[in-house]
Amino acid sequence: MSNILIVDDERAIRNVLKDILGNEGFKVTEAADGEEGWKYFTSNSYDVVLCDIKMPKMDGIEFLTKAGEVNPDVPIIMISGHGTIETAVDAVKKGAFDYISKPPDLNRMLITIRNAMDRNVLSKETRTLRRKVAKVQEMIGESDGITRIKETIEKVAPTDARCLITGENGSGKELVARWIHAKSNRADGMMIEVNCAAIPSELIESELFGHEKGSFTSAIKQRIGKFEQANGGTLFLDEIGDMSLNAQAKVLRALQEGKITRVGGDKEIPVDVRVIAATNKNLMKEVEEKNFRLDLYHRLSVILIHVPSLNERRDDIPLLVDKFLSDIAEEYGQAKKLIDKKAMDALQKHDWTGNIRELRNVVERLVILSGKSIMLEDVTNYVLPN
Repeated sequence: MSNILIVDDERAIRNVLKDILGNEGFKVTEAADGEEGWKYFTSNSYDVVLCDIKMPKMDGIEFLTKAGEVNPDVPIIMISGHGTIETAVDAVKKGAFDYISKPPDLNRMLITIRNAMDRNVLSKETRTLRRKVAKVQEMIGESDGITRIKETIEKVAPTDARCLITGENGSGKELVARWIHAKSNRADGMMIEVNCAAIPSELIESELFGHEKGSFTSAIKQRIGKFEQANGGTLFLDEIGDMSLNAQAKVLRALQEGKITRVGGDKEIPVDVRVIAATNKNLMKEVEEKNFRLDLYHRLSVILIHVPSLNERRDDIPLLVDKFLSDIAEEYGQAKKLIDKKAMDALQKHDWTGNIRELRNVVERLVILSGKSIMLEDVTNYVLPN
């Protein structure tokens, strides 16, 4: 049952609204003035508030302002018999969901309440989804290499220093970048990711800097690039070693000047972006082979973080396997499987060419194909080469 708070100094209005809303299945609480309404609002949970504007002790606008500071998610519908267009506009500007004149049109009142409750539900669902999307996966491991990375992140994240993360494919470079962003002062902003290896060289500039309509054959409308999208947040350039030299030059200029220019445009657009880059290549070797700009390397590598391969941190494998078993059990809606010690020992001795990504896939394969517990025989049959 949905709870509605009515704050109005006119008893007749409260009685009418309480009867109507009660018949519609709502639970109604009445307050005879702003102060009483404020006590109810701060000590209970409500889905919608109906609030008069002209009241003794605390008027409706003051109530609206204070409520917005304490709980902005609760929709407040203002009602008044003395209102004007200016009053209505002022109430909405201050955060009111809607404004209804007295005597209220009861059908409109019910529709407005339903709309307010629908918006409230959507807002809660959106926040839940955002939390799920924004949730950063835990960094599992107690090895020396992982411990050093965690310590570095704690020191580096609060700054705006650019970071270059190196390591093999599947070792967890993206996870390190996400942790740096999550612990930074930019955490409320966006973290925009670009996989430089997955974008054709002729499109990478448009992807990063955007383009103006008509700047090339397929540019049928203006496009906002990743630098602009990440403004105020973090731009993660994954596999930066695969970026073309021409794009590297423009990235270098953007880092130097804090400005970008869209493809086909001539307007300089200021951007406030923290750049984190990652690569599985030896960039100094790429510099020697003239595939990567030395000046860009130095711009990106203010902080260097190397993520060890899984073969370099075998002691972390039991912790990772246990975490993956828990995650997979939750995903599949089943009990968490146990793993025999001999099976775990075999996993620790395995050559993990695909690193953590491969280990996660192997654990899922074992969960699906094994019996009640994961035994050495399962590892021999489904993991180890014949």
